[in-house]
Amino acid sequence: AATLNGSTVEVVSLQHEFGIFGGPAGAHLLHFLRELEKPVVTTLHTILREPNADQRAVLAQVLDASARVVVMTERGRSLLQDIYGVPAAKVDLIAHGIHDMPYESPARFKEQLSLGDRLVLLTFGLLSPSKGIENVIEALPRIIREFPTVTYLVLGATHPSLVREQGEAYREGLQALAAKLGVEGHVLFHNSYVGLQELKDFIGAADLYLTPYLNEQQIVSGTLAYAFGAGKAVLSTPYWHASELLAEGRGVLVSFSDSGAIACEVCGLLRDNPRRLEMGRRAYELGRGMVWRKAAEHYSDSFARACTQRAAAELLRSTQRKRSGGKTGHALPAIRPDHVLRLTDSTGMLQHSLFSTPSYVHGYCTDDNARALVLALLWQKPAFQKSGFPAGGLVSRYLAFLSFALDPEARSFRNFLGYDRRWLDTGFSEDCQGRALWALGACSHQATHPADSALAVRLFLEALPGTSRTVHPRTWAYALLGLDCFLALRPSEGLARELRTDLGARLLKRFAEHARGEWHWLADDATYDNARLPHSLIITGAALGNGELLETGLRALRWLVQIQSSASGGFQPIGSEGFCHRNGTRAHFDQQPIEVQATVAACLAAHRVTGEAAWLATARSVFAWFLGRNDLGRALYDESTGGCRDALHFDRVNENQGAESTLAFHLALAELLQVEAPVPMSMSVSMSVPVPVPVPAGEVATAEGRA
Repeated sequence: AATLNGSTVEVVSLQHEFGIFGGPAGAHLLHFLRELEKPVVTTLHTILREPNADQRAVLAQVLDASARVVVMTERGRSLLQDIYGVPAAKVDLIAHGIHDMPYESPARFKEQLSLGDRLVLLTFGLLSPSKGIENVIEALPRIIREFPTVTYLVLGATHPSLVREQGEAYREGLQALAAKLGVEGHVLFHNSYVGLQELKDFIGAADLYLTPYLNEQQIVSGTLAYAFGAGKAVLSTPYWHASELLAEGRGVLVSFSDSGAIACEVCGLLRDNPRRLEMGRRAYELGRGMVWRKAAEHYSDSFARACTQRAAAELLRSTQRKRSGGKTGHALPAIRPDHVLRLTDSTGMLQHSLFSTPSYVHGYCTDDNARALVLALLWQKPAFQKSGFPAGGLVSRYLAFLSFALDPEARSFRNFLGYDRRWLDTGFSEDCQGRALWALGACSHQATHPADSALAVRLFLEALPGTSRTVHPRTWAYALLGLDCFLALRPSEGLARELRTDLGARLLKRFAEHARGEWHWLADDATYDNARLPHSLIITGAALGNGELLETGLRALRWLVQIQSSASGGFQPIGSEGFCHRNGTRAHFDQQPIEVQATVAACLAAHRVTGEAAWLATARSVFAWFLGRNDLGRALYDESTGGCRDALHFDRVNENQGAESTLAFHLALAELLQVEAPVPMSMSVSMSVPVPVPVPAGEVATAEGRA
């Protein structure tokens, strides 16, 4: 893709067939298409009426990435529209190309091939069980009784994949069948690939061409097209291509796996020379529109349309940029809190959902309620309150969850709470500790209700000593984000000041130990929620007036944005299926919304600290990942629910809309909207709808309340 992008090539022609590109349903091809910047014209050699999930997903993405789609039959066009929803205007019908051969008698070719005056039946192509050749062999005894000079010529090598798996078992089985029926002298197997001229000679020698294939859904057959265009009478089973090409008397169709019908129709055609010759003449006349020269002209037109469409799209984008004063990317959507409210009950925010329906099975976690508290604090700011959205109630609810989560003896936070309100934790989670401190620090400074702020301060100070024993850099980063907010409220708090200085120094030391050459990171791998690390360094360096901290954070963020940029300029988060390592290995999937939100927040922090407009533009560009500017071109944000889908897989989006992903989207949106006020808000659910109250085990719910 990179080679093509840097070349003078104007358009890429993709010949698509399942099973040749590698990966589930050929999914490896998608990596190429995502990086390619040139327009693509895709020719489909197979279009399945009932694709499996992988086949449907992969082909849908190939179609989305294609400027034009070429089919070779009318049925192919209708299948694309009915099954994949491809607009008719995007599809070009170009018949399978054929070689231009003169229309002449088989006699000359038979002499060249030493076939004498035999009547020749021909089937050619790669040999495999799907070809149904056994049905012709079973018909031969009856045919030979009436036409003793008939020879059935089977031309072509066994399919390579069949040879790898079974050797020549299929061909040997056909030979054994011919011997059993006593017709082995009338069946010739030419077990090899042949060149173009030799192939033309074999086709020319045929009196009748047979395609007894077994798969109805074969959308195109090159061998059928070659023989038909050469003016041969054709007898075939009614697979899709044959049914269309041989309609209106241009050939003869027989039922699948019906050797009796094959024998009857072959004898009828061999018996009726005028009918057979007229059939071949009509096929030859129609075939003149299928020769490669004509196909090339049609493809040239398709390529030109693809290039014109690309140029028009580029002109439109350029015009839009000019009209918007140079801004790029998607328009920011209105805030839609529906799904956040749907996931929130009287206890707090549930972790997961099945599609957009909350799931009670996994209960709650402190991580998500901490994120939810940060979001609720943003939503209660004046710019977001024009519609009267009751964000203050959410602040109290999520804050209450964090209060319940704090273990006062351990001075740390429990993370997982069952739907029955029983804690499930068995150990200390550093990420949970850091995120809770971040949310409490934000609440202490930003809560509009004094009681919420007072409680947040108390909880923050209770948990703060336990943070000094943590060992993971990401935990330190979360804590620094909270400390920055907390110290803005209480700048003289000694322990908080000491811990901020200590944690900043720890991160700086890690960078000094690991950053080398092109690898500007504080470890040998970059995993998830990565941008929180430079984010914390940037705001801490700015608060302390420490240029080294600030510059290290900015340099790390530039590096992180660079390695997570695709060739087309979109954001390409480090995937969770392997992450990114110093040795050069990098996972592209599964891409997580949390990585996108962290990068947006870090870029906005860099914008606030440096005043550089480029950081704001980068934040907007990264945010566009949610709206479809990503490797699959699929939106993660579901505007109909207000939720965000959980991940971007290599072939699809994860349709579940859990708390982490939904909060990631809304946090990123709210932070951007603060910069780009005024703030739109869209609400479609009633804020007065009561939320379900989970009943702990051993309690009984009554009409009056809880007994």
